[in-house]
Amino acid sequence: MIKIDEIIVVEGKYDCATVKQYIDTIVLETGGFRIFKDKDLINTLQILAPKRGLVILTDSDKAGFLIRNKILSFVDKKHVKNAYIPNIHGVEKRKREPSKEGFIGVEGMTKDIIINALKIAGVNLGKETTIRKTINKSEFYEIGLYGKKDSAKRRLALKESLGLPKYLSTNKLFEILCNIQD
Repeated sequence: MIKIDEIIVVEGKYDCATVKQYIDTIVLETGGFRIFKDKDLINTLQILAPKRGLVILTDSDKAGFLIRNKILSFVDKKHVKNAYIPNIHGVEKRKREPSKEGFIGVEGMTKDIIINALKIAGVNLGKETTIRKTINKSEFYEIGLYGKKDSAKRRLALKESLGLPKYLSTNKLFEILCNIQD
């Protein structure tokens, strides 16, 4: 088990169980879309975020991004790290059919994928890490990831190679590239 300081926020109880197998920290679940109306949960996250920091680790489907964005709407972003799992087609072991979009969620991810997602988000995994040289916006443009004819295609290929979801915005991709640690 790897100990981290931040609190991890996931969608459901199966996601929570999977993460707790590998990571030693508090793991809170949103109950899916319950986050949109549960004032106690919202208040809890608002109180805990400045004290410990949050890592949002939702599924890489549209619902996961809606939940992620809801949390970001009421918690100060300086206390949040966004961890993303890759788009992997398939079905979780406990389910008979794939999700609406056909991707495996957090509950179906391996230890290595979860740890890599946390690493890319900039979470200190309890060992000394060195930060790589960060990319700036002009370099982002120069290498064709923004503002060029085929930039969208290049960004999609980069997201796939890093195991990031296809719905990730250009700004979030840039933010992640600036925070990647060895």
